[in-house]
Amino acid sequence: MARKVADDLWDMLIEAGVKRCYGIVGDALNPTIDSLSRHPEIEFIHVRHEEWGTFAASADAQLSDGPVVVCGTAGPGVTHLLNGLLDAYHEQAPVIAIAGDVETDIIDTNAIEEVSPYDLFRTASLYTGRVVNPEQSRAVFQQAITIATEEHGPTVIALPGDVASADSPLDSKPTYTAARGFTMTPREADVQAVADLINSNGRIFLFGGNGTADSADLVKQLSEKINAPVGYTLKGKNWLEADNPNAVGMTGLLGYGAAHDCIKQADVMLMLGADFPFPGFLDRGHAKIVQVDDTPSHLGRRVALEVGVPADVGTFLKMLLPLVREKSDDQFLRTAQRVTEGWRKRLRHYVDGGEKRSPIRPEYLASLLDELLDDDAIVSVDTGTAVIWVAHQMTFGGDRFQFGSYSWASMADASPYAFGATKAMPGRQVVALCGDGGFSMLGLGDLLTERQHKSNIVHVVLNNEELDFVNIEQQEAGFRPWGTEFPAANYAAIAEGFGVKGIRCEDPARLREQLTEALEYKDGPVVVDVVVNKRALALPSTVDGELVGKFTLSVLKRALHGEIPELWDEAKDNIRLL
Repeated sequence: MARKVADDLWDMLIEAGVKRCYGIVGDALNPTIDSLSRHPEIEFIHVRHEEWGTFAASADAQLSDGPVVVCGTAGPGVTHLLNGLLDAYHEQAPVIAIAGDVETDIIDTNAIEEVSPYDLFRTASLYTGRVVNPEQSRAVFQQAITIATEEHGPTVIALPGDVASADSPLDSKPTYTAARGFTMTPREADVQAVADLINSNGRIFLFGGNGTADSADLVKQLSEKINAPVGYTLKGKNWLEADNPNAVGMTGLLGYGAAHDCIKQADVMLMLGADFPFPGFLDRGHAKIVQVDDTPSHLGRRVALEVGVPADVGTFLKMLLPLVREKSDDQFLRTAQRVTEGWRKRLRHYVDGGEKRSPIRPEYLASLLDELLDDDAIVSVDTGTAVIWVAHQMTFGGDRFQFGSYSWASMADASPYAFGATKAMPGRQVVALCGDGGFSMLGLGDLLTERQHKSNIVHVVLNNEELDFVNIEQQEAGFRPWGTEFPAANYAAIAEGFGVKGIRCEDPARLREQLTEALEYKDGPVVVDVVVNKRALALPSTVDGELVGKFTLSVLKRALHGEIPELWDEAKDNIRLL
């Protein structure tokens, strides 16, 4: 049998390190998938929804050594890839999408299922190539693979069925020419400028993100040398909080501890590998801001900078440490530590004695999970209140980490992210902390995929019968919450109907026992349906007059709509916070 263009594609992908392809087969994609069936080096994962598969591929690509492939057929199948590719774009995941395309002789004739890949993927892909003849195929494949792997993001190959099934124009099996990775080394003048700022100012605050993943020890060394408190983003929490006495929490809507105060009071703030997307929580004081990031386009796009340094954070810190002088004044640090310790005690209020509080408090649920998880557990988190409880009540560091659609903030990411994690890191304990909105949106259908693969995923569903985070957002904006509720559902029973183990949790006294049962189950996925207190409220670390005013306005609007009994119940259930 003569080699086909699709054979060239899979051979090059194999050489680039691809081990998995997620997707759904069909029409325009059939010749490409037929070729894949002859390439056993790549596992094909048949999913129930392309969007779920693309989120899984995004997670897989973030955690694995090589790029990951996802595919969808022409028209509707291709459009289902879009949201997951946007996640991969913002999370900098090397995902290569193979988009089935209409045959070349009907392109631009408004054929059924025809869509322009250039227009569709303009905001979601670093490179989109449309293969309209076999002769250009190798060049398109090479570019798509290289850009995905070296620029860390998604690319798209639009491949019509007639081109995929055409004879290869190459004389022999193609090879993929791998680009050489590089480390960005800062200019000595930039490093010296930052050292001069640190040496000539008193209160220094370090604020780290995911870019510190390989340099957390260096951040701690700098912190100790100059008595600097260390704050972090939600991604940075994985690396900078554990075993760090100078850790002072997070700012923003998920904030806790003294990080917000440090931003306001610091003379100099170093943003290390942190592209924090909420500038209103960063530009609150008089600090001179330095940003170090190995993605130059991130520099200065959130707040104005005194110095911007395009560099690998670890390389920068190794050059900086010998240049900074030790600081003996530790008042700024000690004050931040005391404030943070007060916050930690406050966050325990609804945890201590949680086995007696009914309905189950989400703080107690998250704290129990934190206690029961393996030291190398992976936790995927839905966008919503799940991230609040992870930020406030759970600890990460070493080999245990949490992740999610944090830079794109899509709903329904936890379940597919967890599946991708099981493929990228087999054998690890994986927990998906899901909102009931996200789980019902996208997670339910692909329970069948997880069952088929016997994936050991524990889905912990926060069942509060509403879009809880949106409900809080509406109150913080001064609105009367509306349009956020949906009917009650027993997700454990639904899971059982899918042939998946389901556990319904309503009694806080039994929650520890039920979570332990779920975590010890090793015969496929589990759905732990936890009926949590829907009135549990989370407030940011700093509540200013404007926020108080908007909450008050929301309360007045609800009172005028006859919701006084509900308001009274909320006040009683959150008196410690209010």
